[in-house]
Amino acid sequence: MKTSRPIRARIRPAAILANYRSAKACAPDAWAWAVVKADAYGHGQLRAVEALRHEADGFALLECENAVLLREHGVRQPILLLEGIFGEADARRVVDYGLHSAVHCREQIEMLAAHARADRPLSLYLKINSGMNRLGFDAATLPQAWESLKKIPALNLTLMTHFAEADGARGVLWQLERFKALAGDWHGPVSLGNSAAILRHPLAHGDWVRPGIMLYGASPFADQTAAEFGLQPAMSLESRIIGVQSIAAGERVGYGGTFTAERPMRIGIVACGYADGYPRSAPSGTPIAVAGKLTRTVGRVSMDMLACDLTEIPEAGIDSPVTLWGPGEAGHVPADAVAAAAGTISYELFCAVAPRVPVTVDGQ
Repeated sequence: MKTSRPIRARIRPAAILANYRSAKACAPDAWAWAVVKADAYGHGQLRAVEALRHEADGFALLECENAVLLREHGVRQPILLLEGIFGEADARRVVDYGLHSAVHCREQIEMLAAHARADRPLSLYLKINSGMNRLGFDAATLPQAWESLKKIPALNLTLMTHFAEADGARGVLWQLERFKALAGDWHGPVSLGNSAAILRHPLAHGDWVRPGIMLYGASPFADQTAAEFGLQPAMSLESRIIGVQSIAAGERVGYGGTFTAERPMRIGIVACGYADGYPRSAPSGTPIAVAGKLTRTVGRVSMDMLACDLTEIPEAGIDSPVTLWGPGEAGHVPADAVAAAAGTISYELFCAVAPRVPVTVDGQ
């Protein structure tokens, strides 16, 4: 949607490609699924796929319909359904379009087995519950899964699991031990490493890694920045100052009066609010850049606007550029820093950018 309102999201396909190459460099002995679920973490599924079309080993997402869309756009690499199928129609599409599918319950295996063909190999990823306790087979249910898989005449099988604490102190070794115990004498391919494991746990890569948030230039860790890993931000959220207020010490700003000026201040009003996807939970002090200088938000984020401190930026005024996150005209604000201030993660910021925010793409 075209609009004269100044807020914009800017996407950098070259950064997505560079970050995929970084993932491959971190796991040189593995193939890498480029995870483009959730509309490529808010960056646009087709944009991300085009950026990686000539290098990605495969693409991973959730919806069978989106996998079919990629096939219709000429994608010939493997495409993996990370949550598997949701019904009989999906099972047919997996076979017809040569998709790879995770299987995490007996019902999925049986639906796929019913549509399997001897002349067309079926590629499945058997999900092992090694401690995440969301999806997958455990010691009690795995034997039945193996029996169900025997019904499939031409099967290419990979074992997979997902790490719950690869970004934390507990790490991955405890899950690796469980996975190996459940896998038994399995000598076929395995898919293990998410972004955190790719970057920090080389023993947990497996044959196929699954880089997600790192593709989009954000860190999976609270104690290490994306820049420390050489990752490039793939999204910027930018806007402009649309109003300026001069207030006295003791005056309050915004709904609820949650910020009180400790001295005379200049307050800038930015055309960006929670209806655009900026987190309402972001408190006063969240980093923001205006006219080339880093400053802070003040007061509560409202639906269409937020306020920032211009006291030390006298040159800033109406129409001055603002960077909410990412590298922008007004300066660079790491998305991870905004997310940390708001008590969330950068994944949520990217995915929350609203449809009403126009998107521009570098190089187009």
